[in-house]
Amino acid sequence: MAAHTLWLWFLLPAAAAIGNGQVRPTVPAAAGLVVFAVLYIALVAVPVASLPVRPVVHHAGLVVLALLGAGLAAVYAGGPEGWLILLLYVCSAGAVGLTRTAWAFGWVAGSTGAVLVIGAAHRLPAGDTVQAALITLLAGAMTLAFTRFVRLVEELRRTQRELARTVVERERLRFAKDLHDLLGHTLSLVVVKAEVVRRLTPTDPDRAAAEAADIERIGRTALAEVREAVTGYREHTFDRELDNARAVLADVGIAVSVQETGSDLDLEAGDAFRWVLREGVTNVLRHSRARRCDITVSVDDGESVLTVRDDGVGGRPEPGNGLRGLSERLEQAGGTLEVGPARGGGMLLTARVPAPASETAHEKTPEKTPEKAPATAPEKAPEETSENAHRRATG
Repeated sequence: MAAHTLWLWFLLPAAAAIGNGQVRPTVPAAAGLVVFAVLYIALVAVPVASLPVRPVVHHAGLVVLALLGAGLAAVYAGGPEGWLILLLYVCSAGAVGLTRTAWAFGWVAGSTGAVLVIGAAHRLPAGDTVQAALITLLAGAMTLAFTRFVRLVEELRRTQRELARTVVERERLRFAKDLHDLLGHTLSLVVVKAEVVRRLTPTDPDRAAAEAADIERIGRTALAEVREAVTGYREHTFDRELDNARAVLADVGIAVSVQETGSDLDLEAGDAFRWVLREGVTNVLRHSRARRCDITVSVDDGESVLTVRDDGVGGRPEPGNGLRGLSERLEQAGGTLEVGPARGGGMLLTARVPAPASETAHEKTPEKTPEKAPATAPEKAPEETSENAHRRATG
């Protein structure tokens, strides 16, 4: 709006000519020029400021502006201070306000042609007429290009937001499918075994107790599988989330840089950083308008640090539910979360988690780690008892 308002500077010579009495009749010329300037600003404000005006009304206003501008130029073009410049405003108003590309190009061509026709009708110098027509054409073309650029940027932002929602929905569907596949079979098996226990309790308490033990083991296994489904995978949870973040940001046109230093993340830090990274990438997609995102992970003996930095609009974010949830999650792991503007612009998110106190002792006694291997043995028990229960039922 400021740029279009500054363009009214070109009307000052015509206004000065009216004030000096060089234009006759004076009153219609002055009134027409004022109405023309006000109508031009109003019509430009509709698309630029997204005013709630129906397209029919806006298009009717463009027609009135074109008729008024062409009429003033046709009447006063033979006088001083070149009134042909009015058609430049007609041209730019249509280039901004017409959403269909063909209509906008036609409007620009028509405005340029009107300059040539009016100049020829008043037998103005060919150089002046061609110059005014060229200025009108260039102004319309520049306005068209800028308007198209702005609309494409808005479309890209809408696409980014839609992709972010799509990623979230796809992850929810994947989780729902995994949870259904896990619990559907397991709960069906638990129901069948519970019926067997109910039938066997009066007649064979020993077999009923064995079946009840099977139910207990199946329940424990199902609980472990549900926890794995919530986490999304057994190992390298943060690595997979990092791959997802890299792919999602690249899909929406944001350049991604990932740098990892130090040793591998421990399980607690990896689980906390996975949520921090997901929330940080979501904020980059929805709010930052960034073109680049840098993700850094560093691990040393003292702590693990994750940083997510973008080159977007920056500012100081409001502490919403997402950031509060991340802060609470990190506090449970003994860590901290810092979010604020980055140097040079953009936003910087930093998460820190201290190294576990038992990690050093664990590294000093590697010979005891094989003792944990039998912990996976009970997972086979439900499969064997399930087959036994099936043979009993069919027998």
